[in-house]
Amino acid sequence: MIASKIPRILLVAGARPNFMKVAPILRAARAVGIDPVLVHTGQHYDESMSDTFFRELELPAPTHHLGVGSGSHAVQTARVMEAFEPILIQERPDWVVVVGDVNSTLACALVAVKLKDTLGLRIAHVEAGLRSGDWRMPEEVNRVLTDRISDLLLTPSEDALGNLVREGIPQERVVFVGNVMIDTLMHSLSCARASGFPERLGLLRGKYAVATLHRPSNVDSLRSLHAALGGLRGLANHVPVVLPLHPRTRRSIEAFGEASLLRPIVCTEPLGYIDMLALTDGAAVVLTDSGGLQEETTALGVPCVTLREQTERPITVTHGTNRLAAWPLNAEQIELAALAALKSGRVAVGERCPAGWDGRAAERIMSELCR
Repeated sequence: MIASKIPRILLVAGARPNFMKVAPILRAARAVGIDPVLVHTGQHYDESMSDTFFRELELPAPTHHLGVGSGSHAVQTARVMEAFEPILIQERPDWVVVVGDVNSTLACALVAVKLKDTLGLRIAHVEAGLRSGDWRMPEEVNRVLTDRISDLLLTPSEDALGNLVREGIPQERVVFVGNVMIDTLMHSLSCARASGFPERLGLLRGKYAVATLHRPSNVDSLRSLHAALGGLRGLANHVPVVLPLHPRTRRSIEAFGEASLLRPIVCTEPLGYIDMLALTDGAAVVLTDSGGLQEETTALGVPCVTLREQTERPITVTHGTNRLAAWPLNAEQIELAALAALKSGRVAVGERCPAGWDGRAAERIMSELCR
């Protein structure tokens, strides 16, 4: 890699989905002699949502921890912006690199774009160009606005370019680099398989289902939560179902009095990355409303049923092992979709991976930042 100047890079992470994306970028940076400034906004801040991931992904202690904590979208975004501005002025990077679509991503990009001429910096967005078309999702707002104000749009899949061009973004600002989430998966897979975590739960490889639920559209109303849990309970009549309980989901189950639906389901506390990867890798089918799990199951060849009306990762449907459940969610249809996915069976790891999901996305990102 040839560069006229070694750039000063500031890398932002705020929430659990970000940590898997920044880890390979940090490794790739250090491989070329760059030690990025790592800013943890503290959007996810407790042991299960933050500290465990830093340990398992071998992330260094952040240079700056903003400690913003929880709050409404407006409160959280405002807190990140207030705390991030003095850090940016102090560090004066050449690049501010934001990843994904959480509130911290947009908040830091907004601060950076207003200081870019003063500080002479540029903004790079990793995982640019993903679109669900659903503006009810806070993540959709975050990703569209972040792409609009970024200088370099680093896309994870080839379909993202069309989304950006349709929005009027010049093609020369867009570079296809591939999916850094898959970099982390490939780096960690042997460790996950050696962990024996599914076996400790009494599960046999390829003989159980994994489910995750956390999105407000699925857990914040009684109707949707009842449908989702009812579908998992029905599936548990066919195969064991494991459900790591997100804190938001646990609160809703308690508030709505739905705990009885969990009786045939194996529930756990939120899992770290390695344990969750081990569980996913050994599953016969995954049911989820997570974006990252749609990608990880595609890479692992595990059939996936996405419990959402649409997905910002349609390439996992057209090129991968993912399918959408019927909407609005219905317990019977969830069970039928899961059984159909079970019947389709697993494929070999990497067999259905889209282009660029090869474990080298972070290297390509660093090449672009150093050019």
